[in-house]
Amino acid sequence: MGIVNKIFGDKKSGTVEGYIDLEKYVQSPDQLKSARMHVRMGEIQKYEDVKEFTDYVYGGNVLILDFSPIAEEEVILKRITSDLKKLTDEVNGDIAGIGKNLMIISPSDVKIDRHKLRGKY
Repeated sequence: MGIVNKIFGDKKSGTVEGYIDLEKYVQSPDQLKSARMHVRMGEIQKYEDVKEFTDYVYGGNVLILDFSPIAEEEVILKRITSDLKKLTDEVNGDIAGIGKNLMIISPSDVKIDRHKLRGKY
């Protein structure tokens, strides 16, 4: 039995052609409250959404932000990125791009290591 099977159970239940549906492993709000810090995925649709995301990071949490919906709107994306950089400077956090349309924003005293971990061949 592989490590994924040990964590999530039998591969055959809840899978479609190798896809594991993680929805059934969602934690309850009580389980989330016990953690000091959370990591959450967000998707920004417009500039006005920045406030909600900055509040989340000010609260001491890590945000992985998908900016695909506004990736073609260069002026708005630069404005959002500038605001998020100011936020990380204020809280002594960090910000980095991940792939083409994702960025990670970390709170106070959490720095992002930009070197990839690679398994041995």
